[in-house]
Amino acid sequence: MKPKPYNSDQALQGGRSLVKKLPEVTVLFWLIKLLTTGMGETTSDYLVHQMDPLFAVALGGIGLAVALLIQFAVRRYLPWVYWLAITMVAIFGTMLADAIHVGLGVSYLSSTIGFAALLSLIFAVWYRSEKTLSMQQINTWRRECFYWAAVMATFALGTAAGDMTASTLGLGYFTSGLLFAVLFAAPAIAYWRSGGNAVGAFWLAYILTRPLGASFADWIGRAQALGGVGFGTGRISLVLTMLIICLVAYANSSKGSGAVRL
Repeated sequence: MKPKPYNSDQALQGGRSLVKKLPEVTVLFWLIKLLTTGMGETTSDYLVHQMDPLFAVALGGIGLAVALLIQFAVRRYLPWVYWLAITMVAIFGTMLADAIHVGLGVSYLSSTIGFAALLSLIFAVWYRSEKTLSMQQINTWRRECFYWAAVMATFALGTAAGDMTASTLGLGYFTSGLLFAVLFAAPAIAYWRSGGNAVGAFWLAYILTRPLGASFADWIGRAQALGGVGFGTGRISLVLTMLIICLVAYANSSKGSGAVRL
């Protein structure tokens, strides 16, 4: 039996159902996404150094649970609700990846491979169940569950991969940021030039936004002794939060908050 779609989440336009629980994938979408990745990285680092790490992780987990409950409860796309959930995924995903490395002693290479395998499994089960991985087709509760499971896995994978290049491979934060900037641009350029798989290009770019944003945020926020500029993780987190709020407010007031076109 096919899952019943949310009738209240759809609007018929020219015989086509438009999903309104996710944002349109535009330049604004990618800009806010990159800011949330950097903000999640610096906020996580700041919190675990300002309070007991276990309490910080628990607080992040509660914040994520509340944000996702609100996202699942609404019946249309609300910018502040969606980006609140993404921000909490960014914070908790960073904490989770760091906890596995610091608390359990798992190497960044091993955690990168592990999270890549987990994400591949989520995609495989999602595709087998729904026959699509497209954001444009997130029109049932089950598909929304798959979507957020994939999003959380991409953040954990990106965190581990970014730390691996910066620390294990010794590239440092700035060079890692440049590396991931090139990798981030690659699928977009390939898609525009050859018209390849839009869904695959989207998810590859989505994964790479995490280490891209986090690497530059670490470079600016971390102490000079750790290879950073020394601006401070708390300060950079505050600046990024203010920028995110401004851009989400703009998205809320603009006409570009309709259905996803992918």
